[in-house]
Amino acid sequence: MKIIVSHDVDHLYVSEHYADMVVPKFIVRAFIELFSGTISVKTFFKRIFKLFMNRWHRIPEIVTFNNKNNIPATFFFGMAKGKGMMYSNKSVQPWIKYVLDNGIDAGVHGIAYCEEQLIKKENERFFALSDKKEFGIRIHYLRQKPDTLLNLEKSGYVFDSSDYALKNPYKIGSMWEFPLSLMEGYLFENGKPWQTQSIEQVKKKTIEIFEEAKNKNLQYFSILFHDRYFDSSFKDWKNWYIWLIWFLKEQKCIFISYQDAIKELEQ
Repeated sequence: MKIIVSHDVDHLYVSEHYADMVVPKFIVRAFIELFSGTISVKTFFKRIFKLFMNRWHRIPEIVTFNNKNNIPATFFFGMAKGKGMMYSNKSVQPWIKYVLDNGIDAGVHGIAYCEEQLIKKENERFFALSDKKEFGIRIHYLRQKPDTLLNLEKSGYVFDSSDYALKNPYKIGSMWEFPLSLMEGYLFENGKPWQTQSIEQVKKKTIEIFEEAKNKNLQYFSILFHDRYFDSSFKDWKNWYIWLIWFLKEQKCIFISYQDAIKELEQ
């Protein structure tokens, strides 16, 4: 079984959210996790303090970690605003370049998932910002309608990873669908908009899902870890990701990108 690692970039800067409720909800979440004993007082104050630093992404940190450990990850960047993702094309372009210059793949974190024309516009924007001719997409919050995947294929995406399931890749026309096997938020939050599970509980659940995937003979196991959580203010989340990489290496897994997996599948 080969491992595909990806990172959705939902936020870049705190200042993107001065006109919405994202920051107040973030603070309420921190209080809930503090009073429920999920995070320590030290971690709580780190989260509040870092609001004033205005940087919510952790792209350089996770790029450094991945490259040091030979993890060929893929970053998905938003090309439109919506559902809490509010950064502009101008502010994200340097980070797309940064990722690509570091030898890492990049694609679209899609907002549009119904109208074909809006889906195509996001595709065209990413091409203009990155100059990449072939790239994939993951829909923000994994939202779908019955014709979403078909519209993604019509818009020119070479792959998508928005189907959350333990399944092998399959084709929609000329586009490969790589079902997402594991996402940290589903594990740590367990149905709530805040952390409800300890890192040990999450590790145990991770191993159970991994074993289920092996029993199903999955060719590729696709993992999503949001870059913003690779930080000491989300200590459990960051430590889980580091543990996961080493756990998978101990299992003798091979890490591969979506693009290289496509090359294998097309042979």
